[in-house]
Amino acid sequence: KAKKKAREGCSLPDPSWEERLANAVTPLWRLPYQQQLQVKYESQRKILQTLASRLEELGIDAQKPGGLCCPLQPVVPSPIINGYRNKSTFSVNRGPDGNPKTVGLYVGTGKDRNIVCVKANHMKNIPPKHNQVAQCYEEFICRSPLDSCLLFHEGGHWRELVVRTNSCGHTMAIITFHPQELGQDALATQKALLKEFFTRGPGTVCALTSLYFQESTMTRCSHEQSPYQLLHGEPHIFEELLGLKFRISPDAFFQVNKAGAEVLYQAIGELCQATGDTVLLDICCGTGTIGLSLAHQVSKVVGVEVVEKAIEDAKWNAAFNGISNCEFHSGKAEAVLPQLLAAWEDARPLVAVVNPSRAGLHYRVVRAIRNCQSIRRLLYISCKPEGEAMRNFLELCCPPDPRKKLTGEPFAPVLAIPFDMFPHTVHCELVLLFTR
Repeated sequence: KAKKKAREGCSLPDPSWEERLANAVTPLWRLPYQQQLQVKYESQRKILQTLASRLEELGIDAQKPGGLCCPLQPVVPSPIINGYRNKSTFSVNRGPDGNPKTVGLYVGTGKDRNIVCVKANHMKNIPPKHNQVAQCYEEFICRSPLDSCLLFHEGGHWRELVVRTNSCGHTMAIITFHPQELGQDALATQKALLKEFFTRGPGTVCALTSLYFQESTMTRCSHEQSPYQLLHGEPHIFEELLGLKFRISPDAFFQVNKAGAEVLYQAIGELCQATGDTVLLDICCGTGTIGLSLAHQVSKVVGVEVVEKAIEDAKWNAAFNGISNCEFHSGKAEAVLPQLLAAWEDARPLVAVVNPSRAGLHYRVVRAIRNCQSIRRLLYISCKPEGEAMRNFLELCCPPDPRKKLTGEPFAPVLAIPFDMFPHTVHCELVLLFTR
């Protein structure tokens, strides 16, 4: 309201839709990069102050200089500031002009019923190639007699577009489609038209390496729930990271900022303090990037990941790069890890690296880590440390609690390093080192 009054008082025009989108998705886009890093440093400092206070409430003396729970290093900058994303997800909805087949990013929320889909051509974090594919997809669905699917219960078909690229320029497009009541023949027709458009029609300018199609009746759908159907090209794209080659499936996790990931993984290698007989436990390992990049430093890598296709990629990545000291387990970490650690009899030092989604680690995973005395050093990589990860930090550090079957010796935070993987946004990747 204050901003609105200020605009009215100064007769400033309302921001354009492009500005509104930039402000919503990349709120720091107007700031010089050094100022962005300072803003992020301050936000991480507040998170560590909050953690210190929460630990004090549990009776743990965690106050360090500045009221932090442990020393905080400066934010490590991203080597690339603009167009760094190798994966973008575009929505389909009504644009500012009312076109229900606009492909872009949202301004507003479904809760407030004020969603407007704005084209992302001007966004600083999205590369031109992604926007080119989005523009071509929009052209295709605008030609289609089928409606876009804005709300599942209201019908319509054309939905999300995901674009993945690598540093060589190879491009994978994944189109999500709600089948509604269409039969197999009608679906086959749509897939054929889509393939024709991108391989022989106007969409050829995108030079897609892979074109995938997924029929989905849910907001998000895994490959196991509804398989990704390859309509054209290669089943994977590949990326080089720290001298290794990685295979990427449509739904496999891979850091969206490749150059930033290389800086992050090198730092993790140093923080692990691994020796030749160390075993590295890589929890939420995705396609195995962290474990495989550190495999040469350790005697063995054990990876756990819920996405089955990502584990297939991880195994392929290990074999292709000639790495033989890695094993990967597919399944939910809360199911796999307790069994794995309960039977752990290896006398070698065990270092754990966890890199969960924003939802954090399941309590059973934290409990398994706490109760495994072999783990003396833990690196927690969090993309949202103020969220569910905070609960994990407290569970790792709280006094033993037999009622919660939390019997292992507590960890203590000893160092925090933020990495800017997402320039122009408020997000930061925080690496917290815990020891006991």
